[in-house]
Amino acid sequence: MKPGPRLKSTGALIVTLAQEEESSSSKSEKQESKPITQRVKPRPPIPHKLPIKPPIQIDRPLDLIPMTKEELAAADISKLPKAGTGAGSGSGSGAGDSEVVGRGPNGDLLYAADWARKPTNAELSGYLPPDAPDGYGLIACKTLPQNRVDDCVELENYPRGSHLASAVRQAAWQFRVKPPRKNGHDLVGEWVKIQIFYTHSEVRIE
Repeated sequence: MKPGPRLKSTGALIVTLAQEEESSSSKSEKQESKPITQRVKPRPPIPHKLPIKPPIQIDRPLDLIPMTKEELAAADISKLPKAGTGAGSGSGSGAGDSEVVGRGPNGDLLYAADWARKPTNAELSGYLPPDAPDGYGLIACKTLPQNRVDDCVELENYPRGSHLASAVRQAAWQFRVKPPRKNGHDLVGEWVKIQIFYTHSEVRIE
């Protein structure tokens, strides 16, 4: 037989089955030689907690003063007199001081009268003008020793023109008025306000 025609070389790579097996086995070896990497899940962030201060502990009981109901009531500051009230308000006076009611002659302080003995109707009526109306007379007098007054000044008549202040001033030599007091001392020589109300039925003294 004549040999067939020689095949021309096309440059294609011809791989036999044995070679394919070798190549597949080499591939598997290469795959086995590669390091196996595992994905690690990231841990969740740990929340930051602030330190909690321990409660304050008292090693010994509080110093409490036992008080009765009366002592508690006396210690209640809500019942204290407000500023600007009470005797002597507005003049810096303390408890027991005479009350300042205005200004007397020459701008001196004028205190409320504190009677040692109130005058009688008989001592007052003799100085009333004829047909005197109901009303009042207001005067200011300077205190003297032995609860007497002097240098009295007429301040107000009511009604006007009634001359009732003049009647009070003329009768004042009989009056017995205690001197004003401040810080526990008698203020002899200070001025006091004397007001007497007249009606046809009675005499009211302030």
